[in-house]
Amino acid sequence: MTDHTVDLDKHRGMAAQKATDLRRALAEVENNMRELREREADLENRLLTVAAASWPEAAAKARYLLNLYAASLSSEDTRHRALVAALFDDFDRLSGED
Repeated sequence: MTDHTVDLDKHRGMAAQKATDLRRALAEVENNMRELREREADLENRLLTVAAASWPEAAAKARYLLNLYAASLSSEDTRHRALVAALFDDFDRLSGED
């Protein structure tokens, strides 16, 4: 037995290395997507169960919901996209943010 590890990827052909890299990248993306879905579900559960204690907290909930709505809009729906953007501008202006 030796003390150094062997990098098996170096002993594979180029096509096999690319296939392995692709499988690893795909597995990483799937894992990240699963973790994101879990964090989104956790956030949404908190938004449902915890009442807003102030207008800024209520606006934060509204922002989240409006972002979900805006993401579902088609690219041709410029009127609704403009309405969402105008509301975000109102939130920023009324909360004192620039």
